Formats: sequence, structure tokens, C-alpha cells
Amino acid sequence: MIVVTGAAGFIASCLVSRLNQANFNDIVVVDNFSVSKKERNLQGKKIKEFVDRDNFFDWLDEHYEEVEFIFHLGARTDTTEFDKDIFDLLNLNYSKKVWNACCEYQIPLVYASSAATYGAGTLGYDDNEDIIPLLKPLNPYGESKNDFDIWALEQTAKPFFWAGLKFFNVYGPNEYHKGKMASVILHAYNQVHEQGRLALFRSHNPEFKDGEQMRDFIYVKDVVDVCLFLMHHRKNSGIYNLGSGEARTFMSLALNTFEAMGVPANIDFIDTPLTIRDTYQYFTEANMSKLRSIGYDKPFYTLEEGVKDYVQNYLIPHKYY
Repeated sequence: MIVVTGAAGFIASCLVSRLNQANFNDIVVVDNFSVSKKERNLQGKKIKEFVDRDNFFDWLDEHYEEVEFIFHLGARTDTTEFDKDIFDLLNLNYSKKVWNACCEYQIPLVYASSAATYGAGTLGYDDNEDIIPLLKPLNPYGESKNDFDIWALEQTAKPFFWAGLKFFNVYGPNEYHKGKMASVILHAYNQVHEQGRLALFRSHNPEFKDGEQMRDFIYVKDVVDVCLFLMHHRKNSGIYNLGSGEARTFMSLALNTFEAMGVPANIDFIDTPLTIRDTYQYFTEANMSKLRSIGYDKPFYTLEEGVKDYVQNYLIPHKYY
């Protein structure tokens, strides 16, 4: 059996689908299934068992001999939430329990970290584990992810294989439920569909023109392919960046969304909200050499390819992956 936590969420539900495509059908999905707005993400998928996240460790104590691999992708991901106790509970302490269980039962583990750990990027975006204790995330979400990365690296007891993945700006199908935390592409599509226009945040940094803020956007299909690679690879444990390796502007993202929709571009700019203006990132770009160095050689989707596939094959027909 393969366990996927956070399974009804965006990335994890796409991973379940990708595992099914690879003929892995004994999937145990772990989540808070009382959140009904995520339920469609798992419809039609081949799943062996549903386990509530609060019951997971009791379940694992009984079934650990049958578990081949754990993907721990469950987390509170709201970057505008400032209650540190929530992040300590769900992101830090729950992850420690998953890690310790994988050590006790010798189960290989892939877990979700985040590019939010890099903060303003003053130390760059290299997945060099020596700099992880020096990073300064800009919000409690990023702090919780970095706190766990630091804790994991300090442990003398480790799963025989483990990998932490620093997800950059992931976009793609199955994020319909994420509200304000969904990708800019989904928000752009909805705005254009409803209003025929798109508003982007104005730049408040003189080094960047309006719309020229840059992010490393990575398509979710690439993310789940990397997860499968690591499940089969099972060596070279450590923390890895997972982005496309190429920063692109929000303007490029917007223009590609209009093109994929077959709608003339109509873009204006609004002020970045004061609540996030001081912690707004103007540039992110993953150094992907570490993952490439262990043998992952599949090309990543370009922004043009990813946006076109997402918009035309999922958003317009409102399909799930």
C-alpha cells in the first residue's frame, strides 16, 4: 500500500491520479474528509481505504507491514494565516509524528516543504542544506516548513530513504477548492471568464515594472512525476527544490492565459494589498541542479505548455485530473 496524506487537496489528489495511471491502486488516502468542498478531487480514483488524519497513527500501528511508501503532503498552506499554533499543530508536530513513525517502521518518506522557506531570497534559491538554518521566511507558514526542515536534518534517526520537496509556485487541475490560495492562473481564468479583463498587482519595487514581478511556476503534472521518480529511486536522501528552474513574469502568465482562452488581452493593475505588501516576493527561481544530479532528466512543462493544457483541458471543461 502507498499512503498519501492531504490526499483530498490539490497536489496530493493529482498524485493519487498519477499513481493510478502507473497501476498503483492500493492507495490509502489520509485527510480531514469533513471538508466537503475537496471531495470531488478524489472521485473516480482507485483507492483502497480512507483514513481520517486524526486516526492515521493508530491505523499505521496496525498496518505498517503493508505500507510500502508514504507521501506526506498534508499541511495548512494559507500564507495569510498568522496563528502560529495552527502551523505548529498541523505542519510541524504532525510531520514530526509522521517522520518518527517512518523511522520506527522503516518506511520511505517524501514530504512537502516549500519555497516559502526562502523568504525574500536574500540567500538565493539553492537547495543547499547548510543554509537552511539561516533562512528567514516571511510568514508563519514558511516558518513552519523551515522549522520542520531544520528538525529533520538534525535527527540522528532517519527513514532509510527520505526527501523533502520545496515546492515553488505550483498550478494545475484540482485546485478549484483553494479560494484565495489558488494559483494566479486559476484566478486569472476566473476573472477573464467573468469580466473579460484581468487585474494584476502593481509593482511597489522600483526595480520591477508593473507585471514584471517573477515567479518560478511549475505545473502539477511535473510535481507528481518527480514524486514517482523518488518513490522508485529511493536513494540520495535530502531536501530538494521542485520548480521549473525558470522564473517567468506575471505578465507572461497573463498573456498565455488570454491566448489559451482565445480572448484578447485586457490587463490593468491594482495596488498590492497593504496586508501582504511588505512580505511580497518579487522574484523566485529554483536551482534544479541537485534533482537533476541524481538522475531526474525529464523536461519540465514550459509556462506556455502548462497554461495551455491547464486552461483548455481542465478549466474550460471544468474537469479534474
